[in-house]
Formats: sequence, C-alpha cells, structure tokens
Amino acid sequence: MSFPENRRRLLGAAGALAVLGLAGCAGPGVLIRDTPPAGLPRKVELSATPFYPREDDHCGPAALAMALGASGFALDPEALAGLVFLPGRQGSLQIEMLAGARRAGALAVEIPGTQEALMRETAAGHPVVVLLNLGLSWAPSWHYAVVIGYDLDEAAFLLRSGPMERQVLPFRTFDATWARSERWAFVALPAGQLAATASEAQTTRALVAFEKAAPPASAVRAYQTGLTRWPDAVTLALGLGNSLYKAGDLRGAEAAFREAARRHDSAAAWNNLASVLLELNRLAEARDAATRAVALGGPTLNAARETLRQVEAGR
Repeated sequence: MSFPENRRRLLGAAGALAVLGLAGCAGPGVLIRDTPPAGLPRKVELSATPFYPREDDHCGPAALAMALGASGFALDPEALAGLVFLPGRQGSLQIEMLAGARRAGALAVEIPGTQEALMRETAAGHPVVVLLNLGLSWAPSWHYAVVIGYDLDEAAFLLRSGPMERQVLPFRTFDATWARSERWAFVALPAGQLAATASEAQTTRALVAFEKAAPPASAVRAYQTGLTRWPDAVTLALGLGNSLYKAGDLRGAEAAFREAARRHDSAAAWNNLASVLLELNRLAEARDAATRAVALGGPTLNAARETLRQVEAGR
C-alpha cells in the first residue's frame, strides 16, 4: 500500500539515536583461561558453520558468507564480493561488511570487544566475524576470520580463517592480533534473533540500519524482538511504528505509536500518531495528538507544527 507523498511525515527512529550515546563499547581484552565467565561450557564448536577457503584478499566476502550461511542465508563469497569487496583497496572495509550483511537480509550487530563476548555469542550459536591484524602495527596485514568457538582447556579460540577450516589460536595470540583492530567484531543474525552480548545502544544502531535495507515485515519482526528485551526503548518503539506504517498496517502503526506516546510522552511518537490518525480520517484525535507534540516542543517542533497544520486543514 502506498500513501500520498505529502503525508509521509513520520519521524524516523534514527533521530533518537543521539540520546542513546552510541559509542562503541569495545574494551580491553582480558585473558580468561583461569577465571572463565560463569554459565559457559568448557568448550564450544559450531562445526556446522560453512567453510569457504581463501588465500587471497577476498577474506571479507568469505568470512561474511560463512557467518551468513550459519544463520540460514545461503550466499557464496563470489555473490557477496560485489557487495563488500573494494578493488581499489584490495579488501573490504568494516562498514561494507555490515552493509553487505544487511543487504543479504541479516541483522548485523557489532558486539563488545571482549573475549567473554566471543564466548557467549558462540555459546548462543552465533559465529562471530572478527577483524585481525596478522602483521605489525606499522605494517598491517588485515584479515577477516570467523570465530566458531573456544576451548578453555586448550586456552584457545577456534576459527575459520583463510585456508584453514579449523584454526586453533591461543587466547594470547588471538588477542594480540585482534587488539590491533580495536577488537572489532559482529554477528549476522535473522530478524527474529538478538545478539547475546550487544548492548541496547549497539542493538538499536543495528536495528535502525537494518530497517533502511530490509523489507518492512522483516523490520517489524526485528523491532518486536528488540522490544522484548528492552520494552522501555523509545527508539525501538518508534522504529516498530514506522515499519508497520511502511508495511501498510495503519492500525498496527497507530497502536505502536499510541503505546510509545503513552509510555514515553515523546513528541516524535505523538507527531507520528497524529499523522497516522490523519490518514485514518480521525481528525479530532489527530488534532489532540498533534497539539501534544507541539506542546512538547524540542527538535521535532517544526514537524509537529506542520502535522497540526495539515490536521487543521482537514487533509
């Protein structure tokens, strides 16, 4: 279902991201052989993770194909190379890896840069794409690999890496090479799953980016899943309403925005509720919602005034 262009004035969830302070939370690596995190098995190996051996500079597409394949997205490295490989750089940038996962239909979520996070993600069944520097700080040799598990007794991580289907890399060696990328890592998941270790801020950033590339129905499912973990997240609530609107579900969008407005008294939520009520030709309710959005003011004030103008005009 499409809507008149002059009525598409819903305020996006991305506008609320600044409130969350979305700085990365990659912290210093901690060698945890002697003090393993509670609640984890001694050994995890996701042996069903696909393997695509590479010895050239296409380690990015290969690593992404392995992570996607483990989540049910069957794409080979050649199909992904056009999405993530930059010939001029002879490799793949981190931002391209995340965008490539989203274009393939997956939710790409950066996770905390700790060994514990790697363990908890793989224990949850999520292979983790990591960026390593196999060279030196002044002569880098960047390489993407996929962590598929760990062995606390061997004090090592298990990886799919380059031509090696099962690389056993000691914690200390792994951390030294991973630290040179500021311990960057992400998981690629279906829309109905969440990363085991990502914070609300990391997950919100991933969901907002996913919404831009995903079919509206997938975005709806992703936001609904996020709200099960963080029910008080206003940005996720706005994203859910916007995705329902894009899917043509006006009644669902109304309910989502009304709940967000009730729970958070958010100007953006009131404005979006007014816009949907205007679409439904419920002018009195739309006027009340738009008036509340104007009264709250803030960065959405101009948008709210425009919505109120449209309501008063009966458009």
